Amino acid sequence: ENTMEPDIRWLDDPEVFQAGRLPAHSDHLFYEGEEAMERGESGLVLSLNGTWEFHYSPNPAGRPAGFYRPDFDRSAFGEITVPGHIELSGRARIGYINTMYPWEGHRYRRPAHSLEGSHPWQGMFSEAEDNPVGSYVKRFTLPAAWEGKRVSVCFEGVEQAMYLWLNGCFVGYSEDSFTPSEFDLTPFIRPGENVIAVEVYKQSSAAWLEDQDFFRFFGIFRDVKLYAKPGVHLEDVWAKPRYNPENGTGSLELALSFSWTTAPGTARICLSDSRGRTVWQKEIAIEEKVAIPPADLGIVEPWERRDPRLYTLKVLQMNGKGKVEEAAQCRIGFRKVEIRDGILRLNGRRLVLCGVNRHEWSAVTGRAVTREDMEWDIACLERNHINAVRTCHYPDQIAWYHLCDAHGIYVMAETNLESHGSWQKMNLVEPSWNVPGSIPQWREAVLDRAKSNFHTFKNHPSVLIWSLGNESYAGDNIRDMQHFFKEVDPERPVHYEGVYHNPAYRGEISDMESRMYAPPEEAVSYLENAPDKPYLLCEYMHCMGNSLGGMKAYMDLIERFPMYAGGFIWDFIDQALWVRDEVSGKKVLRYGGDFDERPTDYEFSGNGIVFADRTEKPAMQEVRHYYGRYDKED
Repeated sequence: ENTMEPDIRWLDDPEVFQAGRLPAHSDHLFYEGEEAMERGESGLVLSLNGTWEFHYSPNPAGRPAGFYRPDFDRSAFGEITVPGHIELSGRARIGYINTMYPWEGHRYRRPAHSLEGSHPWQGMFSEAEDNPVGSYVKRFTLPAAWEGKRVSVCFEGVEQAMYLWLNGCFVGYSEDSFTPSEFDLTPFIRPGENVIAVEVYKQSSAAWLEDQDFFRFFGIFRDVKLYAKPGVHLEDVWAKPRYNPENGTGSLELALSFSWTTAPGTARICLSDSRGRTVWQKEIAIEEKVAIPPADLGIVEPWERRDPRLYTLKVLQMNGKGKVEEAAQCRIGFRKVEIRDGILRLNGRRLVLCGVNRHEWSAVTGRAVTREDMEWDIACLERNHINAVRTCHYPDQIAWYHLCDAHGIYVMAETNLESHGSWQKMNLVEPSWNVPGSIPQWREAVLDRAKSNFHTFKNHPSVLIWSLGNESYAGDNIRDMQHFFKEVDPERPVHYEGVYHNPAYRGEISDMESRMYAPPEEAVSYLENAPDKPYLLCEYMHCMGNSLGGMKAYMDLIERFPMYAGGFIWDFIDQALWVRDEVSGKKVLRYGGDFDERPTDYEFSGNGIVFADRTEKPAMQEVRHYYGRYDKED
């Protein structure tokens, strides 16, 4: 029985970023048996996407407080489509801003515990007049086959803070807009009809950590899914495939976590190659945690850009009577990423990142992108020789990483962190109230974001580099994020650019020297003066207006300096939205500032090599030409 009471003051407190949320885990798929797994259709997943009852309130004081009670009169509620942004449903103002916080010039705010705690923070968001609230309600029927099973709900993306109820009972709370938040519904769920309710706030203490250069939206903007966990369930898998490029051999080490409600028996693990041939299998006794030491597999097919061979890892959970309770699977790849002699390498060869930064974007649905959008993006990367993507500046939809695995796209997997406006003001470095900085009360919130990023995506071969976030200066808390990644996953390099502005932490943060928009001669002066880390431009060639003309000067560095690892163009797609023009009645693309929002950075939302309607810009010819020289096997 859940005795936890929701508290609206959690919105103000950086030390409360979740309540009742389940620990982050791998994104492996699970099925009720082997046949369902072969079909790729799980009877253990139920989508809650679609039409929800909905009420919009301009601020917390005006919200329908008891709306989650099953007997609440919701006759005044409207409807909304999930996934989607509340602003794009015609409620709440659309607004774009780059570095400033959206309340600048309207409200005076400073982050909790900054400036020696001299500024009161209680009530900052919970009592604000400018913090809109969305109240969502959905009825669903529990499938008969799920009765008696444990049931959880996973929200893959909710911006920005959410409270959750089921059948009138409080379940939990979560911040962090771009990573899955999963909750156990088992104590509150009942046979037949159930009522799920979510209260979403546009701003919370998380707003200080989510100051990305983008349109500021809120709402349930990614998939919502119910999961039924069988009697024996694989909670987490951490597959560590290792590849030795010298002789082409590989090994596999595994760490598995299980939970159960019936007596557990054994699990059968099977690894098959890209042609479906079994290359290794093992039977283990199911325990809460099982560590399997590296098994030698002999010659393996490596995962690489041109031929991204994927292996399938299957784990069958059996109960004490030998009956299969669950079949789980994930795809993995054998590859070795390393920094050796100061050079970034994949499978022994020098790696040159011909990359692009990619916000998730659609001119129709904003950041609620579809599978079709993602598939178009992958095809666009491939035909233009773009071999790498930085997920700027948050984790993407889960499906994106699977597509990158399958197509041999290198991923720099960025953690959801950007506090740009807290340290850079009017283009000057002024970190007097920077968060997370070294403020102890902000440490756990950012570490939690790093952990969610790692645990969800750790098994993806396309993830070559972890990134700690973007433009958040540097301090003890970001150093602790670096230590976390190094501790759990010493084999992948870690990236972070912001330490450039606070070089005191240079020895402790980032395995690569990362810069933004450095002119080529600055790169040369670093690379010619006994460099100790590979050099990477995490953002360069700012593609705004008629740009990308100076690309050759950067590409020439590739030939001159083996320690130059390439870079990521800013950025992939213009952020603009289709709107019907009030005067002409025609459909037009509108950019930042076109929605009368202030402050705004206007057309700075349009820096893509692709227009918002997904047609390529003339600048793409430059990209295709220069990247085409290096996007090939040596």
